[in-house]
Amino acid sequence: MEILRVDSMALQGNRLGDSPVREVPVYVPPGEGRFPVIYCLSGYTGGGKSWLNWTAWGENLIERWERLTAGGARPAILAMPDCFTKLGGSQYVNSPAIGNYEDHIVSELVPRIDAEFPSSGARAVMGKSSGGYGALVLGMRHPEIFSAVASHAGDMYFEWSYRVELPALALALIRAGGIEAFLESTLARHRKDVPNLSTLCACAAYLPDASAPLGFRVPFDLETGELDAAAWETFASHDPIELVARHKDALRSLRLLFFDAGLRDEHYLQLGARILARRLRSLGIPFEHQEFDDGHRDTAYRYDVSLPLLANALA
Repeated sequence: MEILRVDSMALQGNRLGDSPVREVPVYVPPGEGRFPVIYCLSGYTGGGKSWLNWTAWGENLIERWERLTAGGARPAILAMPDCFTKLGGSQYVNSPAIGNYEDHIVSELVPRIDAEFPSSGARAVMGKSSGGYGALVLGMRHPEIFSAVASHAGDMYFEWSYRVELPALALALIRAGGIEAFLESTLARHRKDVPNLSTLCACAAYLPDASAPLGFRVPFDLETGELDAAAWETFASHDPIELVARHKDALRSLRLLFFDAGLRDEHYLQLGARILARRLRSLGIPFEHQEFDDGHRDTAYRYDVSLPLLANALA
């Protein structure tokens, strides 16, 4: 285990004022030779070191992976990017309102880890929730870099997973007196308004606007809450469901495309996964889709399924 310190050029001068210096845990398995690299993207409010947390009656990522490899899974390097921001996350995309986190991973972390660790040059990307979204999108956009993808309850079908959250955010912003006042009060509190902050973070990722005071806008009127149809269309254009057709060749080239969701997911992501499966099937794109009897949280045991699949795919 090594903590790689990265002074990121991609994150220099980001609008949120977040530090461009990132600490990225990297786990290298014992033994000689070179290994594939699996990039592990944390969910909203997580960072690279979140994967290392001690957990009651459970395992952190490294403990889980060492158990799996001791049981016969092919060994692989695990890299854990830190893409946390003042808004709680980045969605792992480039946004002038948040920072260039896609460039940070693709243009900075990948070549550095390949150069400094015993990488075989084969790479996968996986994640949960927002990290699952990031894994899907990075795999779609950069199949030459990531040849295998696993998404656990990744954000998708925004029509149901995000649009239903907008009224609550609208009321919170109206009560606070606008976006700036909401952020100032929320970030100053010890206990954050995580649900509304999460939706606002998605707006910053998907609706950047240089003319807006904070560099992004929301897809509704800040006085009445009325939905802005054009802004919502732009927001929804980032939905993996909508990106599939555009990136069908990239998806078809992957060695593995795995995704799952719990049957009781509180954000209705099980429905999004089913829609994704249907879109992929209609385009003749190979994939593996699983469902399991659980909700959105505390499902790290699902990595027992995805990690060995990814390592095998990269062998």
